[in-house]
Amino acid sequence: MNWKIKLGIGLILLSGVFFGLMLIFPFMNLENKTKIFLSTSALIVMEVSFWSGGLLVGKELFKRYKSYLNPRHWFKEKSGKMND
Repeated sequence: MNWKIKLGIGLILLSGVFFGLMLIFPFMNLENKTKIFLSTSALIVMEVSFWSGGLLVGKELFKRYKSYLNPRHWFKEKSGKMND
């Protein structure tokens, strides 16, 4: 695996960290303006990080990891399995 793919996967994972931070900021004991600024900044960094990582890993790998992050696919059975 080359460095571009590793960096891309790292950026995609980093976007999840900023998503979590965005959810925590409203519950912190800060001024409302500061909460809004931090949440908006985290949202922007999250999106830039996610899509930059997607560009680095390439179309095929990005689609595969994006499907793993989709909650609709988490509890579906694999089509290749046979039920006995």
